[in-house]
Amino acid sequence: MELGIGIGWRPEIAAEVESLSGIDWVEAVAENLCADHFPDSLVRLRERGVTVVPHGVALGLGGADRPDPGRLAGLAARAELLDAPLVTEHIAFVRAGGPLTASPRLEAGHLLPVPRTWDALDVLCENVRIAQDSLPVPLALENIAALITWPGEQLTEGQFLAELVERTGVRLLIDVANLHTNHVNLGQDPAKALDELPVEAIAYVHVAGGVEKDGVWHDTHAHPVSEPVLEVLAELRSRVDPPGVLLERDDAFPPGAELAGELDAIRATLRKAAPSAAARPDRAAARKTAPSADPGSVASPDPASASDDGAGTAARTAASAPVPAGTRDRTAVAQTALLSALVAGTPAPEGFDHRRLRVQSRALAAKRADVVAKVAPELPEILGDGYRAAFLAYAGSRPMSGGYRRDALDFAEHVLIAGGPADPVARRRLTYWWQDRSGARPPRRTTRLVRAARAVLVGK
Repeated sequence: MELGIGIGWRPEIAAEVESLSGIDWVEAVAENLCADHFPDSLVRLRERGVTVVPHGVALGLGGADRPDPGRLAGLAARAELLDAPLVTEHIAFVRAGGPLTASPRLEAGHLLPVPRTWDALDVLCENVRIAQDSLPVPLALENIAALITWPGEQLTEGQFLAELVERTGVRLLIDVANLHTNHVNLGQDPAKALDELPVEAIAYVHVAGGVEKDGVWHDTHAHPVSEPVLEVLAELRSRVDPPGVLLERDDAFPPGAELAGELDAIRATLRKAAPSAAARPDRAAARKTAPSADPGSVASPDPASASDDGAGTAARTAASAPVPAGTRDRTAVAQTALLSALVAGTPAPEGFDHRRLRVQSRALAAKRADVVAKVAPELPEILGDGYRAAFLAYAGSRPMSGGYRRDALDFAEHVLIAGGPADPVARRRLTYWWQDRSGARPPRRTTRLVRAARAVLVGK
């Protein structure tokens, strides 16, 4: 399946994307698309023969819970309506808590890394198989960028991805910007990861920009693609010709000419890095004879040749037994402890870098503030310059338990209960805004006092 050169479709740059030349396909965030009514821009692109791939961000396949059937059904419906050749998601967890830990459900609002352990791999593989059975098209999974790493990891990123492909047959979406991010933040060598993972399983590649601050690389998707990221793309191209390469941009959108320039740089990098046929190494054969990451397991076969010798099928069949409940329980406890430390201020789990956890915690709160400002632009308009400080103070004591729209309502209610805003006109506007969207009357003074007293008691 050849995709070619593509760009991430976003409403803010819909006109620019339509006017770009040489675009073979686009990727759209699945959760931002209504299943029964696609934006006119996407409809026009499809009529021109441009392929649209839905890219999910909310399944949390690396989480301890099994995938939510409703989310899977929604992703499947979008894939069918778009006539997409595949759908993509992430190797990450996005929520924790709930029944497995008998604790409140917590939402990260962000993609968080799973530990590269055999337990986490078992849970991920079962979740992937559940997703594959629910989707009408193939699934590809993306490696994510990370600010933190788990203590006691047992596999490298490349080994983890190779095992995942062997057990499930899932395709890979390799983000070279994320490989660069993990190189800067975690000291992980992109070339080693590319050597260890099954590049033949790559469905397509992401390229995106970021920025370095105080020695930490932030995968912002709001900056131009840097030369180090293009160098990782060249490393990948020296190993395999990816079926598709896509430029991502999620914020601080530049003019169309700048996007076109970045796409040209990607094309030039792919051309320059392409190896000659004689120079191309047989990496699949090398992996067949390489020792496995686990001393007690067999060598991982190449997924492209698994159907030829049956080894891959046998391995996946052996690995398809249900994950013991204890494995999910352990995963749930560990992920809940980490997420609670990041969004609820609980003590950091043992073995984590406390400084990096603080950086990640601030990044999560800042992202919440930014996304809520996008989904509810009236809030920063009503609160003015005080919006961000007020939201960050709220986020420090109120973890997100639902989606961003629910978060916006909860924040507005929090401000009203606290007696804000000080300006009576702004308070009236915020009250009406909250009332219009909550379906109930704004909290009265008695309700505010009761809730404040309850919060104090709970705090004790």
